[in-house]
Amino acid sequence: MIRWLKDLLASHAVADGAAVAHDIGAAVAEPPVRPTTTRGVTGVEPPAAVSVGAAAETLARQLALVIDLNVCVGCHACVTSCKEWNTAGSAGPLCDENAYGANPTGTFFNRVQTYEAGVFPLTETIHFPKSCLHCEDPPCVPVCPTGASYKRKSDGIVLVDYDKCIGCKYCAWACPYGARELDEERQVMTKCTLCVDRIYDEQMAPADRQPACVKACPTGARLFGDVKDPLSEVSIAIRERGGYALMPEWGTRPANQYLPRRPTSAVGATTPLPSARDEAFAAHGSGHGDTDGTGFA
Repeated sequence: MIRWLKDLLASHAVADGAAVAHDIGAAVAEPPVRPTTTRGVTGVEPPAAVSVGAAAETLARQLALVIDLNVCVGCHACVTSCKEWNTAGSAGPLCDENAYGANPTGTFFNRVQTYEAGVFPLTETIHFPKSCLHCEDPPCVPVCPTGASYKRKSDGIVLVDYDKCIGCKYCAWACPYGARELDEERQVMTKCTLCVDRIYDEQMAPADRQPACVKACPTGARLFGDVKDPLSEVSIAIRERGGYALMPEWGTRPANQYLPRRPTSAVGATTPLPSARDEAFAAHGSGHGDTDGTGFA
């Protein structure tokens, strides 16, 4: 976990600091198991959560996305399909405030940031999709005062229990990736769920039991699977193509991984363009440059 967050949780500056940390840990350890509602997958109850902290449990299974930056064309099909599925699904509705005004705001689980890398004339356009990374040691979980944020033991997905969330934004403050957003209408924190109400829906064809963004991507830039399974498609892609985690220095161990862009040559140039991997880390890794209230830089 992020060192400053560990220090904060372990601090004795508050008289009851230890007791508060214990209470929070107890709340996170056992997320609510509610009867099936419109917020859950039909017939599927939320499994137990994993305790997160200095001695976070290592899970045998971790579902995640692997995003290929080399073939992402910035079409935003993943963004629109995610919005369409989730606003009508168990995580919705996802509100849009003043959608057609001068300063529109809205709730999105997935966004694509586009920027230029390099120095003219040797420049290239980078499309960088970003959503919750479902970290193995997510800092958003222990800071939640109500236990609304939790990580599931069965598949490693990090979720929010809307019935417990009070919209305090502590999780957004703790997340170094800017992946949490406040739904202004419901006043609860929202994030990518990996379409948990879709991937376990036995009424769907097996080929469709993938996150909506994966199904919608026209270039196959998004892969989905168990990164702990060495024989899975995602693990092979990470291993063979140099997949990397975003901002590993934060110690959150992101489950989602990125496949780097391959150096290409500009028209008429003889020298390949440098890889954009370092620029991606430096310019768009952190969500703390948020200026529009969306939680993203």
